[in-house]
This record gives sequence, C-alpha cells and structure tokens, in this order.
Amino acid sequence: MRYGILSDVHGNLEALDATIEALTSDRIDVFVCLGDIVGYGPDPNECLERIWSLTSEVIAGNHDHAAVGRLDLATFNHNAAEAALWTMQRLTRTGRHYLSELPLTFRHGEVLAVHAAPSHPERWPYLLSPEQVASEFRSFPEDTRVCFVGHTHTPAFFEHTHETGCRRVRLSDRPVRFERRCIVNAGSVGQPRDGDPRAAYVVYDTDTGEIEIKRVCYDLQTTQKKMRRAGLPEMLAARLGQGR
Repeated sequence: MRYGILSDVHGNLEALDATIEALTSDRIDVFVCLGDIVGYGPDPNECLERIWSLTSEVIAGNHDHAAVGRLDLATFNHNAAEAALWTMQRLTRTGRHYLSELPLTFRHGEVLAVHAAPSHPERWPYLLSPEQVASEFRSFPEDTRVCFVGHTHTPAFFEHTHETGCRRVRLSDRPVRFERRCIVNAGSVGQPRDGDPRAAYVVYDTDTGEIEIKRVCYDLQTTQKKMRRAGLPEMLAARLGQGR
C-alpha cells in the first residue's frame, strides 16, 4: 500500500494544487492530511474544498482549531493571530463545520497520524530534537510502525533505538528504508520553514518499507500577490520565497 501524506497547507492553494498534481503520478492508495489546512494563506475555503474532495482521512491542526474558535489566539504570535482572525471571518459555514468535526488523531493499519505529537495532540507541542522525540515512542502501540506528524513545517525522520531512545536519520533526495519504528515529520505544503520554498509531502510504501520526502515547485509569486491584496501580514507573504 502506498500512502500520500500532506500537512500544513495553510490556505496556499497554488502549493496544494501542485502537490495534488504531483501525488497523482505517485500511485497513491490512501491520502492522509495532517491538519492546518487553513491559517496564514489567502485561500482557506478553496483549500478545504480540495482536501475534502481528495480524502476523508484528515485530522485537525492548531490553526484549524483557532479558525473555529476552539483555540485561544493568545497562544499565537501577532502575525499568526492576525491571519487566524482574517481566516475566521472568511470561512464558509460548511468550512467551519468541517473543521470543527475533525479528529485529533487517525490510525490506519500500521500508520498513526497526528498534527503535533502523539503523547498530547491537544497541547500542540513541537517535536524538533531527538531528545524531544524519544519519549513519544511510548505514546503509541508497538505494532504502529510509523507515526506521521507536521506542525514544525520542517521535514524530519526520527528512528527508535534501544540505546538512546531515538536518532535522527539524515534526509536526502532518495527514499529512506527503515526497519525500526519511526516518527516522520512531513514538512509543509503551504509554508515550508527549512530553507526550501518548494512544497513538501511524503510518500510511504508499506511493501518496500520506504519513505520519501518529496518537493514540488509552485507559483509562489501568485500566492504572495493574493496575500498582499488580502491585507495579510507582509512577513507571512515574504517568508514564502525564503522557505522560512
């Protein structure tokens, strides 16, 4: 079985369309969205329509909760809060209902999906280092081979070890084959923050045991123009071109 994993779309329609187009050539059996469909970007309703047409395997992110009043905006920085308010005012009734009903976790066979961290999905912690990730392996069953997360906007691959609890696996432009349980960050479709402005997504093949973090170019200048016309914070538009 082949999984297509995408996360942190953040209202960026151009990036999402490019990602879906790329995924159609990857022979995907199950599509999974790790949340934060909205927030930051200029096309929240259009992105929601694309996602619910693509898959029913979708979980909520913190920006999704913020956009429907389920998360206090005091937890956000100024620009994120401003974008969340902008999004909240523009969501359709259907979009608000859809986001309000999304679960925090999803399990399918040997795959677990959560936006931030399996131990406390409702607290939205950031998993950035092997030390932070190590204890997370105790939070899901041992028969779950891989847990996919998003939230940090930075692709990462962490493998469980008996010696140190966890090690970071170096990523390349080739698939990674794993034999131990792992936690994989799928990066971000709509607002990458690893220095690469291209949209990121993941393909996981259960038959080969290979995981590949893939990138695709999109028309980010169009997204930036839309953000500026909408009056969204300039910093959010500018950072798209830097992948930061």
